[in-house]
Amino acid sequence: MTTDTLTRDTQSTEAALRRLLDIEEIRALRVRYSNVLDTGKIDGFDDVFTEDAVLSVTVGDMQGISAIKEGLKGAFDLYNWKQKDSYPFMHAVTNHDIRITGPDSAEGQCYLLDFVTGREADQHPLLLVGLYVDKYVRENGAWKISHTRLDVPWGSTDA
Repeated sequence: MTTDTLTRDTQSTEAALRRLLDIEEIRALRVRYSNVLDTGKIDGFDDVFTEDAVLSVTVGDMQGISAIKEGLKGAFDLYNWKQKDSYPFMHAVTNHDIRITGPDSAEGQCYLLDFVTGREADQHPLLLVGLYVDKYVRENGAWKISHTRLDVPWGSTDA
């Protein structure tokens, strides 16, 4: 094996490893979004979204981190009718499909199962089944969501 071949193999391995690490960081980012929303710790969205991010959900578009934080705090407050202060709903995300599109950009989607925890035991806890469609960028070494759209093929459209 020549030095050039070893160099190419090493570079290829390093690139594949970087891609896998990026995908896992993005997957963790989407989980962090759910945790911040479900616990009502809205300031945590500063580490999730870019400053100029766009969030498109059933109630409309939110542009910029301030509007996103205000809108999602409103959603938290709306579902926190039992005043539990955390987990009035639980956003379970699964089936991530993440594609790295450039050195600092990616696209992806994942399924959402949105449960309402404040309902009585005899009521169905599932609020909706959705699909997040996302664009991600790396800023200062950290992945963030720059655009997300929630499609809702089943369930409440006023969530």
